[in-house]
Amino acid sequence: MTSIDPADEAAIEAQLGRAPRAIHAVGHRCPCGNPDVVTTEPRLPGGTPFPTTFYLTCPRAASLIGTLEGSGLMKQMQARLGDDPELAAAYRAAHERYLEARAELGSVPEIEGISAGGMPDRVKCLHVLAGQALAQGPGVNPLGDEVLALLGEWWRSGPCVPRPAAEDPA
Repeated sequence: MTSIDPADEAAIEAQLGRAPRAIHAVGHRCPCGNPDVVTTEPRLPGGTPFPTTFYLTCPRAASLIGTLEGSGLMKQMQARLGDDPELAAAYRAAHERYLEARAELGSVPEIEGISAGGMPDRVKCLHVLAGQALAQGPGVNPLGDEVLALLGEWWRSGPCVPRPAAEDPA
C-alpha cells in the first residue's frame, strides 16, 4: 500500500465507516477537499484479488447513485449499449482504459481481462462507472460521465465528513 496523507486516510475511513483497504492513492478529490475516489491495489492485503481499481468513497455521491440505480437507469443504459454501436465502442474503450490503469498497479492473473461495473458489455454498477469517470476524467467512460451529470453538484452543501486536521510535522 502506498503511503497517503493521514488526514485523507482518516476522511476515507469516516466516509466508509471502516478502515480502508489496499489504498494506492487518492484517485480524485471532491471540490469540498476530501477524497471521493481512491485508487486501490489490485490485490487486498490478505491476497484476495480486487478488481475495483477506482472505488467511490463519498457516501453522499454513493447514496445518490444508489437512487439512480433504483430508478432503472442501468437497464436503460444496458439497452442503449445494444442499440448504439458508437456508445458500445466507447464503453469498450473505457473498459480497456480501466484495465490499463490496473495493470500499472500490478498483475493479478485471477482477474486478467476483468474490469468492473459490468464493462465492457453490461451495466451492473453505476458507482464504478462514476468512480472511473472522476478518476480518469471526462470523456473516458461515457456512461460514467452521464451518471456524474445526473448527480449534479453533490458536494454543494459541504463535505460529506469533516476533514481531519493535518498532523503537525514538528
